[in-house]
Parts: sequence; C-alpha cells; structure tokens
Amino acid sequence: MPILMPKTFLKGVGAAMLFVTAGSVSAQSNQEVIQQLGSLVDDALLYSDKYVTPVVDAAVYQSVAGWVATPKKRELFDVELSVHANIFFVPKRDRRFTLSNSDLTFFQFEEGTAASVPTGFGNDDQYMLQGQLGDGEVNILTPEGIDMEQVAYPYIQAAVGLWYGTDIIVKYSPKVNFRKREFQTYGAGIKHNISQYFGSLEEKDIHFSVLAAYSKENMSSNFLDVETDYGSLGISRIDGIVDTWQFQLNGSKEYGNFEFMGGIIVNTSDIKYEVGGEKGSIEEILPLQDVLNMRLREIYKTRVNTIGEAAATYRFNKFSVQAILAFGKFVNTNISLHYSI
Repeated sequence: MPILMPKTFLKGVGAAMLFVTAGSVSAQSNQEVIQQLGSLVDDALLYSDKYVTPVVDAAVYQSVAGWVATPKKRELFDVELSVHANIFFVPKRDRRFTLSNSDLTFFQFEEGTAASVPTGFGNDDQYMLQGQLGDGEVNILTPEGIDMEQVAYPYIQAAVGLWYGTDIIVKYSPKVNFRKREFQTYGAGIKHNISQYFGSLEEKDIHFSVLAAYSKENMSSNFLDVETDYGSLGISRIDGIVDTWQFQLNGSKEYGNFEFMGGIIVNTSDIKYEVGGEKGSIEEILPLQDVLNMRLREIYKTRVNTIGEAAATYRFNKFSVQAILAFGKFVNTNISLHYSI
C-alpha cells in the first residue's frame, strides 16, 4: 500500500520542518525540491484520509456489540466466559471514492484525469500516479482494499458478578490479518443492574441495566516503500488507533429458556493516525516520518455515534447462544457462545 495519507494537516508546523531541512536539501538540489516534497506530503495526506477513514469508522461499530449478554442481575462471583464471532457488513458507499487530478498538487493520473479508486474496504483495482521530484519521476500505485463485503473476527469475553448487581466485563481479540492489514480490539466495562430496585419488574422477568465501557481498536496497514532520486521514502506502515468510551442502556424479557433484549448505545471515539516502519534513506535529507506524523494530527477525529442493539438468547444447562444486531450508520452482527461457571 503506497505512502498516501490524510487531507488537512498542520501546514505551518509541517512546512517549518520542511524548511528547517532546506540547508541539507539545497546541498543536493534546490528550493524547488523542498516545495515539491511539501506537495507530495499534501497529496499523501489527502489520499490517506479518504482511504483509511471508512475503515476506522467501521472499527467503532465493530467494537460496540456484545458487551451485555444479559441485563439480568448476576449472583456474587458468578463467572461467565464467552467466545464471539463479530461480522461487519461493508456498505457499497464506503468501498470507493472519486479522485481527480484537480484534487492533487504533486501527483497526476498516468491515464485520464479522474478515477473511482478503492478505499481500504474496496477491491484490488490500482491506478498509476506520477509526479516530478527534481529531475526524476516518482511513480506509485494507488493502494488495494481488502475486497471483502463482510469482515469477521473472533474475540473472547469474560464477566464476573460483584456486589450490588454490578459486573466487571473484559474482552480481548487476537490480531487478525486481512490481506496485509491487522485489526485488534480489547477493553473493559462495568455493568449495573437497575431493575433490582423494582420488585414488580423482577417478578415479571423484566430486566434493565446500564453499562460504561472503554475499548481500544488498533488497525495497521502495510505501505509500499517508494524510491525517488533522493532516496526511499521508508514508510512501510500506517496505523489507526481508536479510543472508545461507550455508554448504553439495555432491557430484556425472559420467556422460559429464551431472553429477548434491546438497547441503545452512545459512544464517543477519539481517532488518531501514525505512520511508521523502517525509515528510508530520504531521512538523510528530510525527517519524513516526523513531518507526516505531525501533520497527521490535523485529521485526528472525534466520532459520536448513537447505535441501536437487538438480541435473542437461548439458554440450555450452563450454556447459552446469543445473536446480536447493532444498527445505525452501519450494520454489525455478533454471534456468541456463553458458559457459566
């Protein structure tokens, strides 16, 4: 995946860092190269914002479902272990975006003036972009997507009943690879049963709870190391880091071995980006990774989502099977097997 990255950035600071290195660059070329490098960075940031953001937004939805297996009060020190399969459905609108030569300042399409190119969720279509750095050409292929309409990953979860109808919940997902891209999430939450204060609800097997949870989602994508006459750019990875705080209200009704649950979730997610990997030889001229990471701060985002949740659970002996649907801007499903110790 090429070195292309997000749009609006710390132009003042980034430009200052570029010009601080102007002395060493001028020793090898001239001020025009400095300006060209600045334009290359601008295009890289613009592209990455459009390419990565749909994936990061989806990660927020992938982390929300399945926290509450039941709003019912758990007995003191009861433990429940569960295995989850999360399935996210990628909408068509987030698989491609339109890019034209007029959007770019350094690169231009080798053929034509515009194209519908894949996001991180798109297919493996690639288009050649060309630019001029000094006396040499810079050629890159637009990055491929994972080309998946559904993205699935597993994780494990545990819940422990404490005093006063309160549970501690933890979740953990191993790193999952999607065509040279990695995804991982983990977190912890506190659930409190509120129907215990209303005896009439308990008698009717109606349960309510509130939850507060924190989760972290990490996404990492490979980059292509582009060669120029001034050295390799040396950006082999871009990471998306998401910190999510989640609050939700759930209610359920039991019918024999079945329990049907609904809920509403409100979460706020702080989204950050970072490039890394082995530094390229261009670092002798320009601290490119530092420049990009500083300018990436301008596309740091805070997302606030309101999400609905519906679930059905069937219990047998110490086991239960649950299916959850989370819906809003996206649709996410979660299927899980629970075991009560």
